[in-house]
Amino acid sequence: MPLTNPSVQRVQAALRAAGSGAAVVALAETARSAQEAADSVGCALGAIVKSLVFEVEGQAVMVLVAGDRRCNEKALPAALGLTGKARRASPELVREATGFAIGGVSPVGHPGKLAIGIDASLGRFDAIYAAAGHPHCVFATTPDELQRITGGIVSEVVAKA
Repeated sequence: MPLTNPSVQRVQAALRAAGSGAAVVALAETARSAQEAADSVGCALGAIVKSLVFEVEGQAVMVLVAGDRRCNEKALPAALGLTGKARRASPELVREATGFAIGGVSPVGHPGKLAIGIDASLGRFDAIYAAAGHPHCVFATTPDELQRITGGIVSEVVAKA
Protein backbone atom coordinates (compact mmCIF):
# COMPACT_ATOMS: atom_id res chain seq x y z
CA MET A 1 0.00 0.00 0.00
CA PRO A 2 1.68 3.24 -1.12
CA LEU A 3 0.34 5.36 1.77
CA THR A 4 2.23 3.22 4.30
CA ASN A 5 5.51 3.55 2.38
CA PRO A 6 8.15 5.20 4.64
CA SER A 7 8.94 7.87 2.01
CA VAL A 8 5.25 8.77 1.72
CA GLN A 9 4.92 8.90 5.50
CA ARG A 10 7.96 11.23 5.63
CA VAL A 11 6.24 13.60 3.16
CA GLN A 12 3.01 13.58 5.18
CA ALA A 13 4.97 14.27 8.38
CA ALA A 14 6.83 17.15 6.68
CA LEU A 15 3.54 18.64 5.51
CA ARG A 16 2.10 18.44 9.03
CA ALA A 17 5.29 19.91 10.55
CA ALA A 18 5.03 22.83 8.11
CA GLY A 19 1.45 23.50 9.22
CA SER A 20 -0.07 22.31 5.96
CA GLY A 21 -3.44 20.61 5.87
CA ALA A 22 -2.49 18.85 2.62
CA ALA A 23 -2.96 15.10 2.59
CA VAL A 24 -1.07 12.61 0.50
CA VAL A 25 -3.37 10.65 -1.80
CA ALA A 26 -2.69 7.40 -3.63
CA LEU A 27 -3.52 7.35 -7.32
CA ALA A 28 -4.82 4.34 -9.20
CA GLU A 29 -2.35 5.04 -12.01
CA THR A 30 1.33 5.90 -11.82
CA ALA A 31 2.46 9.52 -11.69
CA ARG A 32 6.09 8.99 -12.78
CA SER A 33 5.79 11.69 -15.45
CA ALA A 34 3.96 15.01 -15.35
CA GLN A 35 1.56 13.84 -18.07
CA GLU A 36 0.79 10.60 -16.20
CA ALA A 37 0.19 12.59 -13.02
CA ALA A 38 -2.11 15.08 -14.79
CA ASP A 39 -4.07 12.22 -16.37
CA SER A 40 -4.36 10.42 -13.00
CA VAL A 41 -5.38 13.53 -11.06
CA GLY A 42 -7.60 14.92 -13.82
CA CYS A 43 -5.97 18.34 -13.99
CA ALA A 44 -4.12 20.50 -16.50
CA LEU A 45 -0.53 19.44 -17.24
CA GLY A 46 0.74 22.80 -15.94
CA ALA A 47 -0.82 22.17 -12.50
CA ILE A 48 1.63 19.32 -11.91
CA VAL A 49 4.78 20.32 -10.02
CA LYS A 50 7.91 18.67 -11.40
CA SER A 51 10.58 18.38 -8.67
CA LEU A 52 13.89 18.46 -10.55
CA VAL A 53 17.33 18.20 -8.97
CA PHE A 54 20.45 19.78 -10.42
CA GLU A 55 24.03 20.15 -9.29
CA VAL A 56 25.41 23.70 -9.07
CA GLU A 57 28.79 24.53 -7.52
CA GLY A 58 29.05 20.93 -6.30
CA GLN A 59 25.78 21.10 -4.36
CA ALA A 60 22.35 19.73 -5.08
CA VAL A 61 19.60 22.28 -5.75
CA MET A 62 15.95 21.76 -6.60
CA VAL A 63 13.67 23.53 -9.02
CA LEU A 64 9.89 23.14 -8.93
CA VAL A 65 8.59 23.58 -12.46
CA ALA A 66 5.07 23.52 -13.91
CA GLY A 67 4.37 20.30 -15.81
CA ASP A 68 4.04 22.15 -19.12
CA ARG A 69 7.36 23.96 -18.75
CA ARG A 70 11.04 23.02 -18.81
CA CYS A 71 13.76 24.16 -16.45
CA ASN A 72 15.87 27.02 -17.75
CA GLU A 73 19.19 25.53 -16.66
CA LYS A 74 21.14 28.64 -17.73
CA ALA A 75 19.09 30.92 -15.46
CA LEU A 76 18.76 28.58 -12.47
CA PRO A 77 22.09 29.26 -10.70
CA ALA A 78 21.67 33.06 -10.68
CA ALA A 79 18.04 32.76 -9.56
CA LEU A 80 19.32 30.88 -6.49
CA GLY A 81 22.17 33.32 -5.87
CA LEU A 82 24.79 30.87 -7.16
CA THR A 83 27.36 30.93 -9.94
CA GLY A 84 28.52 28.20 -12.26
CA LYS A 85 26.52 25.86 -14.44
CA ALA A 86 23.53 23.73 -13.54
CA ARG A 87 23.92 20.08 -14.45
CA ARG A 88 21.25 17.41 -14.13
CA ALA A 89 21.94 15.50 -10.90
CA SER A 90 22.77 11.81 -11.01
CA PRO A 91 20.18 9.40 -9.57
CA GLU A 92 22.57 8.84 -6.65
CA LEU A 93 22.80 12.58 -5.88
CA VAL A 94 19.01 12.93 -6.17
CA ARG A 95 18.51 10.19 -3.57
CA GLU A 96 21.28 11.51 -1.30
CA ALA A 97 20.00 15.11 -1.39
CA THR A 98 16.26 14.46 -1.24
CA GLY A 99 15.89 11.00 0.26
CA PHE A 100 13.69 10.02 -2.69
CA ALA A 101 14.17 7.99 -5.84
CA ILE A 102 13.50 9.62 -9.23
CA GLY A 103 9.81 9.23 -10.05
CA GLY A 104 8.59 10.19 -6.59
CA VAL A 105 10.79 13.15 -5.58
CA SER A 106 8.78 15.41 -3.31
CA PRO A 107 9.41 19.12 -2.75
CA VAL A 108 9.31 18.47 1.03
CA GLY A 109 10.67 15.88 3.44
CA HIS A 110 14.35 16.15 2.53
CA PRO A 111 17.07 15.08 4.98
CA GLY A 112 18.69 18.54 4.82
CA LYS A 113 18.06 22.05 3.49
CA LEU A 114 18.13 22.49 -0.28
CA ALA A 115 18.17 25.72 -2.26
CA ILE A 116 14.86 25.63 -4.14
CA GLY A 117 13.67 27.70 -7.09
CA ILE A 118 9.95 27.79 -7.90
CA ASP A 119 8.54 28.45 -11.36
CA ALA A 120 6.33 31.56 -11.05
CA SER A 121 4.02 30.18 -13.77
CA LEU A 122 2.58 27.76 -11.19
CA GLY A 123 0.65 30.83 -9.99
CA ARG A 124 -1.74 30.30 -12.93
CA PHE A 125 -3.47 27.57 -10.91
CA ASP A 126 -5.52 27.61 -7.71
CA ALA A 127 -4.52 24.02 -6.93
CA ILE A 128 -1.26 22.31 -7.88
CA TYR A 129 -0.14 18.72 -7.35
CA ALA A 130 3.30 17.54 -6.25
CA ALA A 131 4.91 14.12 -5.91
CA ALA A 132 4.77 12.62 -2.45
CA GLY A 133 7.62 10.14 -2.24
CA HIS A 134 6.15 7.33 -4.36
CA PRO A 135 5.23 7.03 -8.07
CA HIS A 136 1.55 6.55 -7.13
CA CYS A 137 1.27 9.36 -4.56
CA VAL A 138 0.72 13.13 -4.76
CA PHE A 139 -0.47 15.95 -2.57
CA ALA A 140 -2.49 19.01 -3.52
CA THR A 141 -1.40 22.46 -2.43
CA THR A 142 -1.49 26.06 -3.62
CA PRO A 143 1.37 28.03 -5.17
CA ASP A 144 1.57 30.27 -2.08
CA GLU A 145 1.63 27.32 0.30
CA LEU A 146 4.28 25.56 -1.82
CA GLN A 147 6.53 28.58 -1.42
CA ARG A 148 5.87 28.75 2.31
CA ILE A 149 6.47 25.07 3.06
CA THR A 150 9.60 24.78 0.90
CA GLY A 151 11.15 28.20 1.56
CA GLY A 152 11.79 28.32 -2.18
CA ILE A 153 12.49 31.41 -4.27
CA VAL A 154 9.69 32.17 -6.75
CA SER A 155 11.24 33.13 -10.07
CA GLU A 156 10.04 34.16 -13.52
CA VAL A 157 13.24 32.84 -15.13
CA VAL A 158 13.77 29.29 -13.79
CA ALA A 159 11.40 27.78 -16.36
CA LYS A 160 10.55 28.24 -20.00
CA ALA A 161 7.72 27.10 -22.25
